[in-house]
Amino acid sequence: MQAIVGTYECKIDTKGRVLIPAALKKQLAAIDDGFVLKRSVYEKCIELWPMSEWSMMMSKLNELNRFDRKADRFIRRFMAGVKMIEIDDAGRLQMNKDLVEFAEISKEVVFSSKINLIEIWDKKLYEQIVNEDEVDFGDLAEEVMGSSMNNYGA
Repeated sequence: MQAIVGTYECKIDTKGRVLIPAALKKQLAAIDDGFVLKRSVYEKCIELWPMSEWSMMMSKLNELNRFDRKADRFIRRFMAGVKMIEIDDAGRLQMNKDLVEFAEISKEVVFSSKINLIEIWDKKLYEQIVNEDEVDFGDLAEEVMGSSMNNYGA
């Protein structure tokens, strides 16, 4: 699957529907087998997984020993709130109330690409997390990517 690119702002209506921005909709049009919405593991946002990516993750989860208590707890929490969805003919995405409440989404929404999936944020929370001063992004980049990028030329 080709990486999804971009950050897009839009609004959510009172029924939990979001009109997908045209540039993002064009990228998602190549994905014809549907999507999964789920809670993020680390942040107060929702993740939109293309079904092909979701299937690969399910294969990995299926390898876990369900008689291992930690694995069982992890699977339960990871799968909490998961919904299979499709983008309707009008180009809208329907988000369930429990996921909207989890992500504290009000009216303004940000769709942010995360390589092979999309994070869906409340705009204010997204701005806070992207602009947080606690993390020096240069230091983080060096720590995470420094040794693995020797041959990249970056």
